[in-house]
Amino acid sequence: MTSDAVREALMRPLWRISRPWLAAVLVCLTMVGAALYAWSVQLSQGMGVTGLRRPNYWGLYIVNFVFWVGISHAGTLISAILRLTDAGWRRPVTRVAEAITLFSLMIAGIFPILHLGRESLFYWIIPLPNDRLLWPNFRSPLFWDMMAITTYVAASALFLYLPMIPDFAMLAERSTGFKSRVYRALSLGWIGDDRQWHALERAMKIFAGVILAIAISVHSVVAFDFSMGIAPMWHSTIFAPYFVAGAIFSGIAALILVMAGLRRALRLDAFLRWKHFNNLGKLLLTMCVVWLYFTASEYLTAWYGNEHAEMAVFNKKISGEYAPWFWTMVACNFFVPFILIGVERLRNVTTLCISSLGVLLGMWIERFLIVVPTLETPHLAAASGLYYPSWVELTITAGTFAAMVLLYLLFSKLVPIIAVWEYEHDPLG
Repeated sequence: MTSDAVREALMRPLWRISRPWLAAVLVCLTMVGAALYAWSVQLSQGMGVTGLRRPNYWGLYIVNFVFWVGISHAGTLISAILRLTDAGWRRPVTRVAEAITLFSLMIAGIFPILHLGRESLFYWIIPLPNDRLLWPNFRSPLFWDMMAITTYVAASALFLYLPMIPDFAMLAERSTGFKSRVYRALSLGWIGDDRQWHALERAMKIFAGVILAIAISVHSVVAFDFSMGIAPMWHSTIFAPYFVAGAIFSGIAALILVMAGLRRALRLDAFLRWKHFNNLGKLLLTMCVVWLYFTASEYLTAWYGNEHAEMAVFNKKISGEYAPWFWTMVACNFFVPFILIGVERLRNVTTLCISSLGVLLGMWIERFLIVVPTLETPHLAAASGLYYPSWVELTITAGTFAAMVLLYLLFSKLVPIIAVWEYEHDPLG
């Protein structure tokens, strides 16, 4: 394809608003509106409308927080690691991955605020001088999460923005009126000379290394929320790498699903080819085995130690009331992808999407099984109790998934979903 044909094919979705797109936006807005209504009920009536009760004070809000932070590693893996290694095949998928990172972090950042109960006072955890002469509790996981998420969001926004500068300049030339002025301002005076190209490439290389370190540290901090405590099956030295591996695992799965949806909706078959899905499928298969190794190590250690409090949680998961959830998680995270992707003649875009959907379901269940059974089985048996999420928590959870889709629908109308200049640089990548 010529450069003009590439630009026309990738920029065409920006100028056309189809009925399916409008219908999808309307559905997502309805679900997001329902979630906002549920939140307003929580604000007016308090945390009592949720299913959070003694001894389980975390529930779905923290489950979703950990899940969405994990999804954010899609951009870190594809755009940072592969950019540092100069893997050419990553070029058509980098922007897709980077957008997933930013949007999922924006959603993840909502849940610690929801979990506070008094959302209007969220700024109390910011370490700034104040007239109360108080500082936040630096030992609090809420403070750790706030610092980690804000740092990661800022870095991810810059990492997404930098490669869009040349495309903003192209869009400014093809637009008129207000849109042209906005794109021109966003392009920062880009003219595409050698000095600017060298500066952009150097900045992206540096940022790739920085964002990779931030991503690993952020999910390690999320793991420390659990492992720094002494609750059964949480106090583990491998929780940080376990969480990072699981985050990369779920991030790849999310990326495959988003790529497949964009390929079909925007007719990008010529750009998002089987080569890209196949390579991501192999990465997903690798992380499937890594996930099994970490999971087996974690549960084998608990079983062999045979400590009373840990065995109570262990038995709940393996053979008790949460056994169906546990074995569904194992099937979704290992058996389904291992068979559908590991057997080459079964591997295609459809089976990759089925495997990815299974992995996302399995990883959400894993987060649920990490949080809920442990909190339901504290050291003092008198404080035990089952957790049942309320309609408020379920509605807000569903709304966050709709928000992710909505953000992507809007994003696809603002900039080309595939970096035009990167594809022109290496159309065979």
